Amino acid sequence: MTTAPHTDTSAASAPTASALHAALTAALAPTALEVLDESAAHAGHAGANGLGHGTHFRVRVGSPLFAGKSRVAAHRLVYDALRKFTDAGLHALAIELIPSANVSPSVANGPVL
Repeated sequence: MTTAPHTDTSAASAPTASALHAALTAALAPTALEVLDESAAHAGHAGANGLGHGTHFRVRVGSPLFAGKSRVAAHRLVYDALRKFTDAGLHALAIELIPSANVSPSVANGPVL
């Protein structure tokens, strides 16, 4: 008999903007990357963990790996890079693709917490 894995929604295991940023940086070598934790705005909604963080994120990303790929294929690369966070409580992910030519320096500087 197998059982479903337990999802721990404690503050210690909830995904963070910094952790998502690190995973995306390692997987996509982005030219621009911004990760925003929008969980607090979704308190009380489906998938919210009651902590106000770690469940709903917005990612703005540009990567040379997206060149020649459809929007769906580029999104798949992002989802694949963040797969481990889904089991840790990531419930919703909004992805905005940034063309490399339109990068502002502030976007490439790291996560926004």
